[in-house]
Amino acid sequence: MSNDKQQDNINLSDLGSALPAVTPAMGAEDRAGLVNALKNKLQSLTGKRSDVLETLSPKVRKRVEVLREIQGQHDELEAKFFEERAALEAKYQKLYEPLYSKRYEIVNGLAEVEGVTNEHVEENPSEDKASEEKGVPNFWLAAMKTNEVLAEEIQERDEGALKYLKDIKWSRIDNPKGFKLEFFFDPNPYFKNSILSKTYHMIDEEDPILEKAIGTQIEWLPGMCLTQKLMKKKPKKGSKNAKPITKTEDCESFFNFFNPPQVPDDDEDIDEDTAEQLQSQMEQDYDIGSAIRDKIIPHAVLWFTGEAVQGDDFEDLEDDDEDEDGEDDEDEEEDEEEEEEEDDDVEDEGKTKRKMATTKKKNGGEDQQGDRPAECKQQ
Repeated sequence: MSNDKQQDNINLSDLGSALPAVTPAMGAEDRAGLVNALKNKLQSLTGKRSDVLETLSPKVRKRVEVLREIQGQHDELEAKFFEERAALEAKYQKLYEPLYSKRYEIVNGLAEVEGVTNEHVEENPSEDKASEEKGVPNFWLAAMKTNEVLAEEIQERDEGALKYLKDIKWSRIDNPKGFKLEFFFDPNPYFKNSILSKTYHMIDEEDPILEKAIGTQIEWLPGMCLTQKLMKKKPKKGSKNAKPITKTEDCESFFNFFNPPQVPDDDEDIDEDTAEQLQSQMEQDYDIGSAIRDKIIPHAVLWFTGEAVQGDDFEDLEDDDEDEDGEDDEDEEEDEEEEEEEDDDVEDEGKTKRKMATTKKKNGGEDQQGDRPAECKQQ
């Protein structure tokens, strides 16, 4: 097996030189990190591969070695794909920015669109009031509430604060890998923060595997915290303390999004059940963040109008159609089998009738009711 180990060393050392040259999209440090990640991945598989190769005949082993060389060529192309994709995303993210800026100005009444005037209509007070509205009120709140994932998180008591939301942005981060969401708020009676952010740190951005998430600590104004509620309990009869007992309890709120589940530093601190629950919470938290990044931000107006929901429904229908097609195929197979069985029954019945007809001819053509059911013959 010494030759196999030597082959591993050659592949790993050649991996760096095989990757594409450094481009502005990926610095030398990033490229080195990608190479090391691929090396670590290959090294982690070395032990398992050796065990498998030991069970193979020399000819089959040689073929597998050639397949591994082909896999190496694939991995080189894959690394180049990740690099070029990152460059392409960065390019178009810059092209999106002017459009997002125009959207921000229109939504928040900083710019007016063509065909809308500021003239007051005195005859109709309701129209006069509507003409004073700037931008698109409750734009982001309405857009998020239309999304199924986010609608489950937004409580009725959250809506007052979310009406002050004026923009949402996201950006990619490199050290560590991941992305960041930023929520921009107008001054409001709920909290002091003008920006609430949420940062996702990814172990492998391509899979993706979430390492941890960090949110802004919200500076709630007195009595306005939406993530907790005040509970009052009447004292027991005969108690010396006649005042009601008050305590705070955590409650469901969209703003819990900025206080994500935390992973303990030491894995030994949690048992299996707790670990599964934590994993489920982290997956749900990531689903919320990715929905905002991938759906709400780039297509906000379509969520505001509800058109994006129809698009999601069509995707669901396509999935359902695929499932139904599979079921239809199974039904067709069952129908074909039933038809074959029926054909066999018809053939058997035909043979029986022919035998009966032959018997009647032999009997001199007696009983003209040969085609009737047996019970009719007995009458």
